[in-house]
Amino acid sequence: MTPGARVAAAIEILDDIQGGQAAEQALTRWARRSRFAGSKDRAAIRDHVFDVLRCRSLAAHFGRGEAGRQLMLGLLHLQEADIAALFTGDGHAPEPATAAELDFPAPPEDRPTLWCLPEWLVTPFEASLGEDAARTAGALQARAPIVLRVNLARIQRQAAADMLREQGVETAVNPLAEAALTVTEGHRRIRNSSAFAEGLIELQDAASQAVVAALPAGGRVLDYCAGGGGKALALAMDPARQVTAHDIAPARMADLPARAARAGVTVALAETATLADAAPFDVVLCDAPCSGSGAWRRAAEGKWTLTPARLAELTALQDEILDRAAALVGPSGLLAYATCSVLRAENEDRLAAFLSRNPGWTCSFAHRFAVDAAGDGFYTAQLTRVSG
Repeated sequence: MTPGARVAAAIEILDDIQGGQAAEQALTRWARRSRFAGSKDRAAIRDHVFDVLRCRSLAAHFGRGEAGRQLMLGLLHLQEADIAALFTGDGHAPEPATAAELDFPAPPEDRPTLWCLPEWLVTPFEASLGEDAARTAGALQARAPIVLRVNLARIQRQAAADMLREQGVETAVNPLAEAALTVTEGHRRIRNSSAFAEGLIELQDAASQAVVAALPAGGRVLDYCAGGGGKALALAMDPARQVTAHDIAPARMADLPARAARAGVTVALAETATLADAAPFDVVLCDAPCSGSGAWRRAAEGKWTLTPARLAELTALQDEILDRAAALVGPSGLLAYATCSVLRAENEDRLAAFLSRNPGWTCSFAHRFAVDAAGDGFYTAQLTRVSG
């Protein structure tokens, strides 16, 4: 496909999204009806679509509309691309841009458009981040870093970096976690590398890794909201830990046993009905379902679908999870809470609410990770029972 044809495909997919399809669904459906598209074409088209979703307000402002064509024109204007070379009408490229379409407006001045956030979210976003709100909103408009977790149970970080370099993947040390490497070149070669096939590396955000690295070593550890199991695998790098993974939807953990076997670590799976019998645990980690606002660079659609009602549902669920998980922690154990959110309502407010309901507990550690070049926005806190 030509660059112009890729833009046309992105326009088609964006129109499908505007019509009510989820982004991943729209991309998958387009790929199924466009078998001619190669892997590089699909990757380039995906980049166009998610670049728009990350900065949709600005793209709509400069493109003067919400239709796919207007959004792509606005995005390409933001990127200072050669629009005339892409909108030619030849070889399946979009029709040439009109003079009216190329008459781009002056930059916006209002915060919802500048920050690329729904209007209702601007106030809680600023209340949560203070002076860092504008920078964070800007950071969420860029692509996220691609970060690997080196399986330190089997290989050292530098040795993994050297191995990846030989296979065409360049990396740099990531400062957030001992096992983290940021990919600087060759990211499309990762899944075909022997390092990945042999379980020596996994894709995992550095802040997510840091949440695990902050936990005490050893002991019986429960990953209470395991999802796909990335944190459970990171926990299991410590051979002194006995790691159990649980999720309310067990299907999310379907490939975890195979990934653990590939990594050479042991992770037990537990169903909800068996947790009480398996308790108490020395550490219970709750990586709770959340808005994902700290990771909107990776799932940009989330910021446009989040509503006040959905946020209220999430905070109620987070409270419920903390209360249930606390009952599984041993008398001298630790309850860890984490979200990939930057919103105070899902972080400090949930911690305060838990401590208000449970005066026998205290917070021993809390930390926010910023959205930046190293990793996603995360929050984590560690709770222990009050002694005596």
